[in-house]
Amino acid sequence: MPLAVRLTGANRHDVTQLIPLLDAVPSVRGRRGRPRRRPDRVYADRAYDHDKYRKQARAKGIRPLIARRGVEHGSGLGVHRWVVEQTLALLHWFRRLRIRWEIRDDIPEAFLSLACSIICWRRLQRHQSLR
Repeated sequence: MPLAVRLTGANRHDVTQLIPLLDAVPSVRGRRGRPRRRPDRVYADRAYDHDKYRKQARAKGIRPLIARRGVEHGSGLGVHRWVVEQTLALLHWFRRLRIRWEIRDDIPEAFLSLACSIICWRRLQRHQSLR
């Protein structure tokens, strides 16, 4: 399930949005006690391999598990990265999100929020039917 999403221009590098995206994750209610404010760890591909952002994630109490550039494949992160790739594929089911035609940014942002809501609703609905 997508916990937080951000909309940026196609000419922006993904790594610049890592920390704002981590800050956008809401409190997650779980077991009894204080709700968790942040995830324990973040999995990312080679595009996020910058020591500056690793240090910033650690300062927030998040363990960064990011594949290193120049190292052969087989880091073992693919098992966890698959979840991210699957979520992106689910977002591409919504044709309006594949290519951004609008000049204004509020329209695609609204469709992105709506698509994430539908994905979450479908997951919860499927989870309820398995009980």
